[in-house]
Amino acid sequence: MAIMGLGTDVVEIARIANQLNKSQRLAERVLTPTEMHTFKAHKFPERFLAKRFAAKEAAVKALGTGIGSGVSFQHVEVVNLSSGQPTLLFSGKFAELCKEYNISRSFISISDEQHYAMATVVLESN
Repeated sequence: MAIMGLGTDVVEIARIANQLNKSQRLAERVLTPTEMHTFKAHKFPERFLAKRFAAKEAAVKALGTGIGSGVSFQHVEVVNLSSGQPTLLFSGKFAELCKEYNISRSFISISDEQHYAMATVVLESN
């Protein structure tokens, strides 16, 4: 096993809140349908979206592509295990590139404080 990529992202929660006050467009662009369902029911939707945004940015940084070139926010989904631990599901171009690069595992840590949300992603090859 070898580490193939490491990505970190930090998001200012107030910026996300400001965007949400204008429209839901950012949420619709970033969140998968499953994540959108959770977002709509969440007590603090701006925090939820900020953490998901940071997680997805960290994932594409770890892959080395960034958003674009066929990879979109919709290709990365954050799912919580029954223990509460976050994990990542990949689809579309992101999943294709993982297969091409022999990436078999991912690890994610997500955190937030009063003003910021952050995430770190490690991608590992088999």
